[in-house]
Amino acid sequence: MKKIKTALVGCGKVGHFHAKAFVNLAQSEFTAVCDANLSRAQEFAKLYGVKAYDNVETMIADAKIEMLSVCTPHPIHAAIAVPAAKMGCHVLIEKPLASNLADCDAILAAAKEGHAKVGTVCQRRFYNPCMRMKKAIDDGKIGRPIIGTVTMLGWRDQAYYESDPWRGTWQGEGGGVLVNQAPHQLDLLLWYMGEIDEVYGVWKNLNHPYIEVEDTAAVIVKFKNGGIGNILVSNSQNPALYGKVHIHGENGASIGVQTDGGAMFIAGVSSITEPPYNDLWTVNGESDMLDSWKKEDSDFFNSVDSMYYYHQLQIDDFLNSLTGNGKTLIDGDAGRKTVELIEAIYRSTKENRVIKFPLA
Repeated sequence: MKKIKTALVGCGKVGHFHAKAFVNLAQSEFTAVCDANLSRAQEFAKLYGVKAYDNVETMIADAKIEMLSVCTPHPIHAAIAVPAAKMGCHVLIEKPLASNLADCDAILAAAKEGHAKVGTVCQRRFYNPCMRMKKAIDDGKIGRPIIGTVTMLGWRDQAYYESDPWRGTWQGEGGGVLVNQAPHQLDLLLWYMGEIDEVYGVWKNLNHPYIEVEDTAAVIVKFKNGGIGNILVSNSQNPALYGKVHIHGENGASIGVQTDGGAMFIAGVSSITEPPYNDLWTVNGESDMLDSWKKEDSDFFNSVDSMYYYHQLQIDDFLNSLTGNGKTLIDGDAGRKTVELIEAIYRSTKENRVIKFPLA
């Protein structure tokens, strides 16, 4: 098996998920880490026996890095990914791909120039109940998907926003709940429903006066397949409730997943409190499977270290795509679509109008 020289940029909480995967995966030769704070990079590097750098291009050239994970705050994804991709280094970027569409396009253009691959981390696609929904849609079990809903009702307190100086700011985070907490569910909605035709959205800051960005958004979506969608996401429910994605088909059948339940997961701070499970399934002949699927999926989820297991699945998928074993499940184009949706919501609120796709 060919070993791929791997590295990561951003030695914070999420960086450890990628580092553990790089250590455990057979095709990975974990080689180096990079952070703007060299002392933090050196401390991180000691844990994994790799070399520390404070400059991405120097690291790639010096250590001959072939694949890089970007684990930094969203607004600086492009500043790292663009030079890396131009150098021919394949890049896997934590969600969202970037905090705006222009940065997404710069990343994808650089990848084309450098003949590099780009992926976006949305590890919830790899959850068994999420995969089950995609297969049901692809197999035609619900007919054409005509209604898609996202409901994510979570909570973030003041201590969370003060835990890093970039949180809760337009410059440091690029947005609020839409950019940081909701991309997983938005990605699933687009995976299931397909291309967007137009969007009308409203965002508000309802009960977090100490941050600049939104804590809540409500959205109506028209899809190109003729279907419609509704999105309600919020960080204003204390205690947190759940994240759900439901899809309803033209033959009357409905399928759904609760991706998150209870206290919402915070990378490197809290654990996942409830396993994901299919909470809605009215496919003809399968509606009595919910209880057995929930037990099966929960037993498996609890048997692995779910804090990083699904990151490892996605990183493995991306590495496999680099050795000629097919396309990665969540590529840069998929990541761009989520950012396009988020940017359309912000634009719709600012201009108080329906936004047509593609965004100009």
